[in-house]
This record gives sequence, C-alpha cells and structure tokens, in this order.
Amino acid sequence: MMQQRERSPSESYFWPSIWAVGLHVLIFAMLFVSFAMTPELPPSRPIVQATLYQLKSQSQAKVQTNQRIAGESQKTAAPQYETEQMEQKKAEQQKIAAAKAAEQKRAEEARKAEQAKAAEAQKQKEAAAAKAEAQKKEAAAKAEAEKKAAEQKQQADIAKKKAAEEAAKKKAAEELAKKKAQEEAAKKKAAEEAKKKAAEEQAKKAAEEARKKAAAEEAKKKAAAEAARKAQEDKKAAALAELLADDVQHQQALADEVGDKVAGNLDDLIINLVSQQWRRPPSARQGMSVTVTIQMLPDGTITNASVTRSSGDVAFDNSAVAAVRNVGRIPEMQQLDRATFDRMYRKRAMIFKPEDLSL
Repeated sequence: MMQQRERSPSESYFWPSIWAVGLHVLIFAMLFVSFAMTPELPPSRPIVQATLYQLKSQSQAKVQTNQRIAGESQKTAAPQYETEQMEQKKAEQQKIAAAKAAEQKRAEEARKAEQAKAAEAQKQKEAAAAKAEAQKKEAAAKAEAEKKAAEQKQQADIAKKKAAEEAAKKKAAEELAKKKAQEEAAKKKAAEEAKKKAAEEQAKKAAEEARKKAAAEEAKKKAAAEAARKAQEDKKAAALAELLADDVQHQQALADEVGDKVAGNLDDLIINLVSQQWRRPPSARQGMSVTVTIQMLPDGTITNASVTRSSGDVAFDNSAVAAVRNVGRIPEMQQLDRATFDRMYRKRAMIFKPEDLSL
C-alpha cells in the first residue's frame, strides 16, 4: 500500500488563507454596495423659505404664527435629524461591527477548521509515524526472526555436519574393525588351512605308506602265488610226464586228477583275488548270498560278470559284480590246457556270502 505524502505547513495554510482573503473582499464589496445604494438625502433648506412661500397667501398674523411654529419645528427638527444621522451611523457601525464579527467568526471558524485540519494532519502524521514505527518494528522483528531462523539453520547445519562427521567416523571405525576381523578371520582360516593341509599331507603320507605296505604285501602274495603256480606247473609237468609214460587210460585219469587239483588251486586264487576287491556294503547281513557268473578268456581276462541268482539286496549284488570286474585278469589261467579251461573256467559260477566267499 502506498503511503500518502505528508503536506508541508505552507501547503496546509494555503487554501485557508485564500478563503479568508476572499471572504474579506466579499465583505468590503457588500459594504461598498450598501453605501452606494443608500438613498441620498436632500440638502437641508431653511424652513423659512417654505414659510415665506406660504406667507404670500396668508395673513400677517397667520404668517407670524406659522413662522413661530416653523421656528419651533426647525428647532426640534435639527436635533432629530442629527439623531437620525447618528442612529444611521450607529446602525452602519453596528452593521460593520456585525460584519466584522461575522468575518471574525468565519475567520475563527476557518482558524478552528484549519486547526482541526492541522490536528487531523498531525494525527494522520502521527498515525503515519506510528504506522511507520510499527512497520519499522515489524521489519525489525522480521529481520530478527530471519536472523534467528538463519542462526537456527546454521546451528542445525553445524549439528547435521557434526552428526555426519560422527557417522563417518563411526562407519570408518566399523569398517576398520570389520577389516581387522576379516584379517583375523583370514589369518585363522589360513592357519586352519595350513593345519588341514598338514593333516592331509600327513594322511596322504600315511595312505602312501599304507599303499606301499599293501603293495609290498600284494607283491609278497603275488610272489607266493607265483611260487605256488610254479610249483603246480612243476607238479603238472611231472604228472604229464608220468602220463606220457603210462597207457592212454591211465594217462587220462591222471590228467583229470591233476586238472582237478589245479582247478582247486585256481578257485582258491579267484576267491582270494575277489575278496581283496570286494567292499562290504552297509546293507550286507548274515545269511545273504548272491550267485555271480564269471566269463573269462584263456589268458585269464574277465570279460563279463552278471548276477544269476540275486540276494534280494541290489547294493550287495552290485558290490559282488564290481569285485569280480575289478580283478580284471587272472594270468594263472594260462597254466590250464584249453580243454580244461573251456570245461571249467570259460564260464564259472561264484557264490558271494557276507561271512565268506565260495565257489
């Protein structure tokens, strides 16, 4: 809202002065008009003339009487005229006084109006000053509020920044602790890995030693089996030599006997080899049995192994078949003649039992 411009004292008294001057001019104009319109009195003439005029037609006595009366009238008329002139002047003076009084009254009223107007202007000025002061106070309060808000915002920013710094420090500490924990865990894991690796190396070394020991025992067994085979070959050679010296019937009976003995030794060898390869399944129980048919070539290579009579437990049956197949080849079969091999070992049935193995 636009504030009204405060008028200067010269502007405040301008129009009242114009009105006062105009009012005085109007009053003087009225007085001038009143004086101009006042009827002009005829000049006073001696009453004697009228009296003399009248004496021309009257008697001497009457003339004298009339002159006396006129003299008396003249004597009384002069003061009356003066009185009328004085009253007229007095009336004019009263009229002038009344006009002056009216003018003074109007001037007083104008002055009072001017004073009231000045008072109103002063009041407006004071109101404007009060309003300006209020606006100034309001502006100061607003500035103070803005300053306080700015300070509060600054304090809030400082608190926020401090909280962010604390959070960053806390996060850095947590990350450092986490990193340290990870390093400790890594060290611990490395130590466990090293320990585990050492244990594995130890177990591997023990297994290698056990394998070497088993290999040595196997070599020992093979050597024993080779010695037994050689002894059997020698025995068979001796028996065959003896058969060649006897008759055909005696030689055939002796060959059958020697073949049966050799077959018995080979059966024991097969049982021993399959027993070494067999891994007892957890489901194996006493009283179970499975019959596996073994098919071989003359050089002792096992070509097939199949279940001909199941035990009713698939795991046990599969373990028996796997044990036979793991043997792979039995070189000792080469010591048999072809007829004995075809008759007894080309297709051989073997019975597996959890408590033992038998052919």
